Amino acid sequence: MSSDSKTQLAELLRRALASVAPDHAETPIVLERPKQASHGDFASNLALQLAKPLRRSPRDLAAMLLAELPPSPLVTSAEIAGAGFINFRLAEAAKTAVVARVLEQGAGFGRGEDRGTRVQVEFVSANPTGPLHVGHGRGAAYGASLAAVLDFAGFDVSSEYYVNDAGRQMDILGLSTWLRYLAEFGILVPFPVNAYQGDYVVAMAREIRSAHGDRFAQVSAAQVLAEAPDAGQDKEGHLDALIGNAKRLLGEDWHWIHGFALTEQLGDGREDLESFGVRFDCWFSEKSLFDTGLVERAVGELEKRGHIYVQDGARWFRSTDFGDEKDRVVQRDNGLYTYFASDIAYHLNKYERGFDRIIDIWGADHHGYIPRVKGAIQALGLPPEKLEVALVQFAVLYRNGQKAAMSTRSGEFVTLRELRREVGNDACRFFYVLRKSDQHLDFDLDLAKSQSNENPVYYIQYAHARIASVLKQWGGSAEDLRGVDTAPLASEREMALCGRLGAFAEVVASAASDYAPHQIAFYLKDLAGEFHSWYNAERMLVEDEGLMQARLALAAAVRQVLANGLSLLGVSAPESM
Repeated sequence: MSSDSKTQLAELLRRALASVAPDHAETPIVLERPKQASHGDFASNLALQLAKPLRRSPRDLAAMLLAELPPSPLVTSAEIAGAGFINFRLAEAAKTAVVARVLEQGAGFGRGEDRGTRVQVEFVSANPTGPLHVGHGRGAAYGASLAAVLDFAGFDVSSEYYVNDAGRQMDILGLSTWLRYLAEFGILVPFPVNAYQGDYVVAMAREIRSAHGDRFAQVSAAQVLAEAPDAGQDKEGHLDALIGNAKRLLGEDWHWIHGFALTEQLGDGREDLESFGVRFDCWFSEKSLFDTGLVERAVGELEKRGHIYVQDGARWFRSTDFGDEKDRVVQRDNGLYTYFASDIAYHLNKYERGFDRIIDIWGADHHGYIPRVKGAIQALGLPPEKLEVALVQFAVLYRNGQKAAMSTRSGEFVTLRELRREVGNDACRFFYVLRKSDQHLDFDLDLAKSQSNENPVYYIQYAHARIASVLKQWGGSAEDLRGVDTAPLASEREMALCGRLGAFAEVVASAASDYAPHQIAFYLKDLAGEFHSWYNAERMLVEDEGLMQARLALAAAVRQVLANGLSLLGVSAPESM
């Protein structure tokens, strides 16, 4: 039972429809796999779809369609069920034919045809102000898996990381690093509570001292604190004053400190992600939007179209005209553009690059940001429906039953690197996509490390390794099983396995359509479960040569599809465990 069988069955129904209702011959034909095996292999609601326009009862229409259904060796029976569904049972040969297709197509089995659609997926895009934490890890795993699924489903996919290398957060990181550096020389400025606290900041300060000595320490604590408001009264104002003083005191050297901190943290994040199996086609610099004048151009275009007004010296975008709860500042009274202004320019750039579909993956806390970004796109005269936003809920890590804190500013966070070191890349990648992205995720560390059937990634990988072991024991390879006669496969479990293999391409297409790589994870769990059940009930290496080869071919096909699915999720398919 394969997607090919589904295509053939749809064609038979279409021919029946052309006889019954020629004026409705182009009606989309939907075939679904019933949840209960007793309902057959496929079910169609075509008669229910047409009942109203044709003014006939669904059951009468179903009977008419069945009467006109061309005879085919594909179908062993077709019956009317319930309100007018048509249930089909396929011939065993039609079901087992999928085994040959899997073995022939190998790593390409389940891949969709080229859709000619360019899709950009932008994800992670964390401020490079510190190591990636376990919350970022979920966005990384989801984004990478979604990009892989879309690519496999036939889209032309470009993955992108938006580097926030301009703006206040990077200034805070630069200041934090410099203050820790000054402390190395006994220049003690009270460290702001809202600066970056982590040990990685101290490590960067010591690197600067090692390479440049006291070059950047020709100041006093009093100079650094000059005219800064009291930190207890105005934390953010105090921090901004220290940043301003640092820029003035250091002059051109400020750019070196800022650039060093950015390069170190961006490099660390990039290395971390690559080790996690997450790679990007493009790393896009926010700073480039200012350097090329695109921010100014984007705001100017909004103004030209009548969507900007000036109030209290600042320029505002009328985002309430597009469903936002209030209007938004794009340029402050001091002339500086806001984050929102650079986000507008960034999305304008995405549209100008000619993508057919733009997918942004954001943390769930950015939900309120969607209307204003889409509003700005619409205000620029661009189609807002081209932009789709997938939200990712935070992942909460539990270690020994204790919830781990993850604040970048305070430094009390569990890094993605630490998590990977503890449970391994495979468990990380799989567990992160076990739930819909917009659902809350508790990451059960103890389960992820366990070697038991309760651990889904272990359970799936074990199925793959089990099959590899059987093939090794047999002494041949999957290639040797191409063209094997699968007629001896006849048991209920074998038919169920063939059906599950045949559904793979449909699951890929659905996961791509719904932006839901967790569907692949669920599918793999079901496939592994059905394989283990069959393996425990039947012997593979039996005396009957024909039966043995047919069973080995089915097992090899299961192994291939497990590997194909795991690769989409960034998880390895081990030969032994």
